[in-house]
Amino acid sequence: MAQLTRAEVLRYSRHLMMPEVGMRGQEKLKAASVLIVGAGGLGSPIAMYLAAAGVGRIGLVDFDVVELSNLQRQIIHGDSRIGELKVTSAGERLKDINPYISIEEFPFYVSADNIMEIGANYDIIVDGSDNFATRYLLNDYCVFEKKPYIYGSIYRFEGQVAVFNAQEGPCYRCIFPEPPPPGMIPTCGEGGVFGVLPGTIGTMQATEVIKIILGIGTESSGNLFLYDALDLSLQKIQLRKNINCMICGEKPTINTLEDTAVFCGLHEEKLGSTSKEKQIYPKELKELLESKVDIKLIDVRDPAELAIVQIPGSENIPYEKIIANQVTFNPQDEMVFICRNGVRSQRIVNKLLAEGFEKVFNLKGGTNAWVEKIDPRQYQY
Repeated sequence: MAQLTRAEVLRYSRHLMMPEVGMRGQEKLKAASVLIVGAGGLGSPIAMYLAAAGVGRIGLVDFDVVELSNLQRQIIHGDSRIGELKVTSAGERLKDINPYISIEEFPFYVSADNIMEIGANYDIIVDGSDNFATRYLLNDYCVFEKKPYIYGSIYRFEGQVAVFNAQEGPCYRCIFPEPPPPGMIPTCGEGGVFGVLPGTIGTMQATEVIKIILGIGTESSGNLFLYDALDLSLQKIQLRKNINCMICGEKPTINTLEDTAVFCGLHEEKLGSTSKEKQIYPKELKELLESKVDIKLIDVRDPAELAIVQIPGSENIPYEKIIANQVTFNPQDEMVFICRNGVRSQRIVNKLLAEGFEKVFNLKGGTNAWVEKIDPRQYQY
């Protein structure tokens, strides 16, 4: 067990005074290793609190760079870090928080091809990615390698936390066997997130990590915690291991991470991209509108987003209503679908194409591209 230096004893003194931690517990923290996948909203508080607590080795996985729109919730980054790799930005911040720990940076997307190598040297895996493909991949990896998987999820004002694959408890697939169809549940980038929510959920995840390392507190495995920021409520739902689970059940059908890629559709979004002839660029749309061509503009964003920017002449029909088949369209109408960056609208176009529609198009780059290329007086977001 790694011993504490004189400076570390002073640094962690408020821990050492607690019998649940003490010298022995702090040495356990120093000897521990934790892999955090995602250095954004959830990853920020997770990483910062684990670093401050003295977890000896922290790995950060994230392929993305810091953007201005991240800073409302991703508190590990700052204005001066815009354009920098998130793992680099976060790594520098963690070294400043605690120079006595080791930080490893992995500036790429976690996949079935690299998770075995990346995760091999870590005791606990924490999910700060908040996307379905990564969530199922990490769960399955942790089942195979018998490692605790600390799950967290956020959307708008609500969050979830759970510990899976620990104390012989259930895994994520025991509760949610398969991911929902791509686009069924909007991401934070599409539906928004309350700025302080990742701090609450990420701190809860960090708490569970520290409890596992120290072996203290109430066993959280087998429970799902649901948090609502609007009324400050926390529900605790008891979970059970599923004997028919496709990965940890009595007769598993997922036996390798290659199976995970198939079952999860890890590349489904890429494979489902709209063909080039069904994309329309801002300049082309502007020319069509000026020529008075009979074309319908359907804005699929949430009504609240219309106050930020709106293309003149567009009609608002929210994404969720279209996905739920609560509206009907005339196949004879020529329609251009619009959202913030072209992702939600692309899914709608794909849906309608699959239903036999032909005269449907996606505005490439969404309203952000429209503002950049056509109407810079309006706002990007």
